[in-house]
Amino acid sequence: MEISYKWLQEFIELPELPEEVGKLLTATGLEVEGIERIDAIPGGLEGVVIGQVLTCVKHPDANKLSLTTVDVGTDQPLPIVCGAPNVAAGQKVVVALVGATLHPVSAEGGIAQPFQIKKAKIRGQASEGMICAEDEIGLGTSHAGIMVLDTDLPNGTPAARYFHLEADYQIAIGLTPNRIDAASHYGTARDLKALLNRPLRLPSVDAFVVDNTSLTLDVQVDDTAACPRYAGLTISGLTVGESPDWLKRRLVSIGLNPINNIVDVTNFVCHDLGQPLHAFDAAKIAGRQVIVKTLPAGTPFITLDNVERKLTATDLMICDAEKPMCIAGVFGGQYSGVSAQTTSIFLESAYFSPTSIRKTAQHHSLKTDASFLFERGIDPNITVFALKRAALLIQQVAGGIISSDITDIYPNPIDPFRVLVRYRNIDRLIGVKIDHTEIHQILEALDIQSEQPDGDDSFVAIVPPYRVDVTREADVIEEILRIYGLDNIPLSKNLAADSLSEFPKTDPDQWQSRVGQLMAANGFYEILTLSLTRPAYNDAIRSSLPGDDVKLLNPLSDELSVMRQTLLFSALETLVYNLNRRQKDLKTFEFGKTYHKVKLDDNTPKYVERMRLSLAIIGNQTPESWLQKGQPVAYHDLAAAVQRVLNLFRIKSFDTQPADPTLFQYGLAYVVNKKPLVSLGLVNSKLIKLVDLKQPVFYADFDWQALLKLATGKTRYEEVAKFPEVRRDLSLVLDKAVTFEQISKLARQTERKLLRFINVFDIYEGENLGAGKKAYSVSFMLQDTVQTLTDVTIDKTMQRLMTAFEQELGAVIRK
Repeated sequence: MEISYKWLQEFIELPELPEEVGKLLTATGLEVEGIERIDAIPGGLEGVVIGQVLTCVKHPDANKLSLTTVDVGTDQPLPIVCGAPNVAAGQKVVVALVGATLHPVSAEGGIAQPFQIKKAKIRGQASEGMICAEDEIGLGTSHAGIMVLDTDLPNGTPAARYFHLEADYQIAIGLTPNRIDAASHYGTARDLKALLNRPLRLPSVDAFVVDNTSLTLDVQVDDTAACPRYAGLTISGLTVGESPDWLKRRLVSIGLNPINNIVDVTNFVCHDLGQPLHAFDAAKIAGRQVIVKTLPAGTPFITLDNVERKLTATDLMICDAEKPMCIAGVFGGQYSGVSAQTTSIFLESAYFSPTSIRKTAQHHSLKTDASFLFERGIDPNITVFALKRAALLIQQVAGGIISSDITDIYPNPIDPFRVLVRYRNIDRLIGVKIDHTEIHQILEALDIQSEQPDGDDSFVAIVPPYRVDVTREADVIEEILRIYGLDNIPLSKNLAADSLSEFPKTDPDQWQSRVGQLMAANGFYEILTLSLTRPAYNDAIRSSLPGDDVKLLNPLSDELSVMRQTLLFSALETLVYNLNRRQKDLKTFEFGKTYHKVKLDDNTPKYVERMRLSLAIIGNQTPESWLQKGQPVAYHDLAAAVQRVLNLFRIKSFDTQPADPTLFQYGLAYVVNKKPLVSLGLVNSKLIKLVDLKQPVFYADFDWQALLKLATGKTRYEEVAKFPEVRRDLSLVLDKAVTFEQISKLARQTERKLLRFINVFDIYEGENLGAGKKAYSVSFMLQDTVQTLTDVTIDKTMQRLMTAFEQELGAVIRK
């Protein structure tokens, strides 16, 4: 919901700045999501003031120019060279100061190119400003001469104040469905009235007079359950046309487009008081009858958007003697609305059942400002007041006379809600004891009367019908609290939220269980293997081992005489065992310990145990079927599994380096804090042969203890981006030795703020690139968290990246 700051000031005195008003509204529960400045004209006449010409003489070197001095309220008058033929001493004029940006209007009425006022010398004479014509400041198309004002305003007064063009501010409120009472400027002002203890200024309707009854219509309501209250009157002799500027500015300030003076008034009152209205062309109402009723299911009706809709048996319609004219409270009809030829109208103001309106709006997929209000429940007691307010405004902007009495059909008035409230529950739920007098002052400011307020234990709250959300004791207490102020409630030692415990220490067993569940969910089988292994296995990878073997003093066999220093061979032997039994497509994981010993400075041995996590995959990623051939596992299948584990630990940033060639034919090691966290890749073919395995195996080895150190129980949140991403692609010709990791690292070092993601989507090698060259096609995703990226910013960013690639990596950029 959008609220205009200046419009709000018509209901209540608000010396506070828009930002302060936003904080006040948020404190009452009307959360302000944003505040945007709205200028009546482009630029808002910023830097344009009222001035007075003190002297005016002809320019010595130009017959059509004049040298003036102008008082603009500063210590010294400004010298300004002026080319207008009508400039003269003593005039009050409009002056654009140095630094002001003007948004002129072209001769055709369009917006011309803006320009900034600068200090200048014109034919050798200093000029420090500009005396303006109306087209130069965007107020018209005339350029016959400067604007000469008739005003007593002091020099230096902003011109926007003289022309009543001060900037407005659009306050966006995230209105919750239960607070429909605040879905208007009047409703929002009611909350501020209660919070600030200031009086409201309701518009007066005392001038409303029925001129005659020459156009009286017969109004009847057949379905009083769906339409508890229906009011209307006629206005004759009006002229449909463009709305005055003040009315158009009000609508534009909340994002509405002006249509014509009649429709604009109904929209204005809707957002002014929260009462939707509808105007019918009285000449199109057959039989001078208005009937509120339902029609048979399947009845066709063409709405304002020129769509024929089939009505349901529960759709409430506004009809004349012959035909339906409007879907009540939802959408007007094509043939009964106001047009340029309209000279008389029937103006409707009603209270419709929320349930009825919601059913109809949902069925026809129609969401309008009127249905939004009606289906949540508006104030049934403001119906006639809003009707008079709209009638007076229509007379003001379109002329005409009131040509009928007000018809007000309200057979069963809606009673206020009566809620029993106990003082002890107020104290208990709010957490502090509030003086009873203050409680009733708050409720009275919210238009909630109290019956028996002097009772020792309780009272009855009389809640007006427009507060559809206040029907229980807890609701009344919430009203007291939001005006009393959450900030005024001291923190309680008894509230758990006041003393949040620290996050528990990392539990290795819980993390092991979570990873195990993750692996199992992705098709991996857990294996448990011996910690004893063959000495030949350790010998084959001796250069990569962290220490000496731990040998058994009394081994059962030479084949199992040392402790393992890696889980790799345990995984390979398990794969061989299963392959020999026709299990070809395998994915395994294992939690296990490795063992080695190192010598301390005094040559005494130190035995080291380390927990590891291993993953291994072999065979096909997808089984063979009639739909597709079996797809062999690849490096990226293993990398995806590794990434899932890292995501579980919320590890997003790491460096990479080539994996140990002793263990891997190719692969990567992910490094955190300069220590390998996980190594993954295709197992070296020499090691495959060592266990008599004839298929390629992809293997990953995690340092489990390092993983646990990086684990955190804290959930990290970040706001969903409000501004769009922008993608740009580059083709880089590089030496074959340059890796994508180098490209990615350099890109992130060069652009830390806007670069969100970098990806290589194609690699090409060919003779036309030259010997030892390859081409990377790389995409860059750019995004700013505070504003939409402009082409200028994007181009500058990409230029910095290209320069870095050329200078640091010797890249050739292909367009």
